[in-house]
Amino acid sequence: MMNSNEPSTPGVANVSMKLNDAQRQYQQLLDRITPFVLYRWLGSAGLLSVFLLRIVFSQGWYIDAHAIYILNLLLAFLQPKFDPSLQDDLLADEIEGGGEDSGESLPSQRDDEFRPFVRRLPEWQFWLSSTRATVIALFCTFSEAFDVPVYWPILVIYFFVLFALTMRRQIQHMIKYKYIPFDIGRKVRYGSH
Repeated sequence: MMNSNEPSTPGVANVSMKLNDAQRQYQQLLDRITPFVLYRWLGSAGLLSVFLLRIVFSQGWYIDAHAIYILNLLLAFLQPKFDPSLQDDLLADEIEGGGEDSGESLPSQRDDEFRPFVRRLPEWQFWLSSTRATVIALFCTFSEAFDVPVYWPILVIYFFVLFALTMRRQIQHMIKYKYIPFDIGRKVRYGSH
């Protein structure tokens, strides 16, 4: 008797095994390069440079959709996973609503407690998504079907306006809630050793 999970023909089984092997090798490659953050980003920058050179030499219009997607990833990378403004709103609603424990909880100083910065989009996912997007965009430059003619100055202006507005809002949010999304690399030392 045949198991329902097994493919019915040997050709399908062979293709399935080859696909599983390729996926396993791809995952092994990703696992091996995970600790090398600087080299990963340098490789992605090189890939992005190849993509930009391809656009210049082919005189295509591919850059805008890719740039907006990368901007979206950057904003998710810069934003905290738990938004303090939403937490403040929820806390204000609980106090106004007079919930079960209003006035019965211990006082706390919310400004003094340690709250680590947890990103909405982790660095690894940001790198992986942006690199995949660049590879896909690079392959799309080899097909005329994706070369849609547009009036490029409008798209460039649109990107810069979108970038300026969203980054201004994000920077104001970071200043208001006093968080820095980047690890500068300075080690905090306590006491004098």
